[in-house]
Amino acid sequence: MAAKGRGSASWSVGAIVVLMAVSVLLLHADYAQAATYTVGDSGVWTFNAVGWPKGKNFRAGDVLVFNYNPSVHNVVKVDSGSYNSCKTPAGARTYTSGKDRITLSRGQNFFICNFPNHCESNMKIAVTAV
Repeated sequence: MAAKGRGSASWSVGAIVVLMAVSVLLLHADYAQAATYTVGDSGVWTFNAVGWPKGKNFRAGDVLVFNYNPSVHNVVKVDSGSYNSCKTPAGARTYTSGKDRITLSRGQNFFICNFPNHCESNMKIAVTAV
C-alpha cells in the first residue's frame, strides 16, 4: 500500500510540473507571436512618415525596424509632449545605427527624428500597442 501512495505522489508532482510549464508557455505566447514592421511606406524611415501607422494593429512585443542613413537621420523615443512639440527631452533614448529594431511596449509609443527640421517635416510616428 505504501508503494502505491508514493507512486500517486510522484504522479501528482509530475502533473504540477507539466501544468507550470504550460502556464509559462502561455504567458510568453504573446511575445512568441510578435510581428515585425518595417517603418515607412517605402521601407525607409524618412519625411512624412506620420501617417504610416494608420490602419495597422500593433501589439506589445511587436518590433519596429527603422532603416535610414545614420549620417542624416536618427530615431528618438519620446513622450507625447515631445512628440507634439518636436523637442527632444533630456535623457531620451536616441538610436543611431541606421537599422534600429525597437520593441513596442503596451500603450502609446512615440518616435521622432531630431535632426533640425525633420520632426517638423513629419518625420515622426505615434504607435499604440495593445
